[in-house]
Amino acid sequence: MPKSFRRMARKAGMPPGSLVYMGEKEALPAKITITRYNEQNIVERQLEDFTECQMAADPGEVTWINVTGISHVKHLEKLGECFKIHPLVLEDILEVGQRPKVEDYDDYLYIVLNYIRPVPEGEELVAEEISLVLGPHYLLSFYAGDNDIYAPIRERLLQAKGRIRKLGADYLAYSLIDLIVDNYFIELERFGDQMESLEDEVVANPSPQTLRDVHRFKNDMIMLRKSLWPLREVIARLERRESPLISESLGNYFRDVYDHTIIAIDTVETYRDILSGMLDIYLSSMSNRLNSIMKVLTIIATIFMPLTFITSLYGMNFKHMPELQWEYGYFMVLGVVAVVAVSMLEYFRRKRWI
Repeated sequence: MPKSFRRMARKAGMPPGSLVYMGEKEALPAKITITRYNEQNIVERQLEDFTECQMAADPGEVTWINVTGISHVKHLEKLGECFKIHPLVLEDILEVGQRPKVEDYDDYLYIVLNYIRPVPEGEELVAEEISLVLGPHYLLSFYAGDNDIYAPIRERLLQAKGRIRKLGADYLAYSLIDLIVDNYFIELERFGDQMESLEDEVVANPSPQTLRDVHRFKNDMIMLRKSLWPLREVIARLERRESPLISESLGNYFRDVYDHTIIAIDTVETYRDILSGMLDIYLSSMSNRLNSIMKVLTIIATIFMPLTFITSLYGMNFKHMPELQWEYGYFMVLGVVAVVAVSMLEYFRRKRWI
């Protein structure tokens, strides 16, 4: 049974909006980072817990609240009270493993994305859910892991690089989405390098491990495809600016991210075709290798058939065999055996069978 089905089965019978963490990871310590900024100033601080509803957004600045370690239900409940977030949204945040989507709740947008976590070479890729809640002057981001995946965005904010401090929360949301999409290209580039080596191995020296690597890559491509195709729909909706929370000036930016997503999808489809071709090449290579082995064994068996006949003929225990008493009979039989073997090898060479 897929992991997503097992997670959904745990909540069977519970009422809608039940806040239960459905992730596979163990509960991580909560880390809450609150960043308030405008064009002139920026203030960032970290909390271990929500004690009061003092982090509500100020219309004069952008408030970004990033929560990692989302298994702590009480933090989500407090945020839901502060920003009046629907219980079903809070339930979806805790129910990791969803497909990318965007939902409009009038006062805010709820966006789900998949972040591809880097893994050591030889292991399957892991897609981790990221949830964004975009309001008029605030952005809430939720991540089940403990990696600082937004470090480049935070650096741009602190150093006031680009336009990020001059624009609103929707531009911040765009920056996070663009960072996540760019991360796909990093993984695809790594895949391309590994697949070149794998392709050479499939042609030159295929082995059972090669087949396992091909199947692992195919599973990774399936996972990337399941993440990228819904992501295209999400970015297309944001590009159309169906919500007043997305300013008109961001249309071109989301269009650029949409183009990047299409390129990533095309790359994934190309890699899937290459992997399918690799599997066919592997099967053909193994079949050719087996045929070569069988060919050698068949030639050996064919050469030894007349030799076996000759030696078995003189191995019979009849008393009156003419050659038994001949002084040079043994050497004559060896000579006949050698001549037959050499003649057959020469015949096979002329036929180009060997």
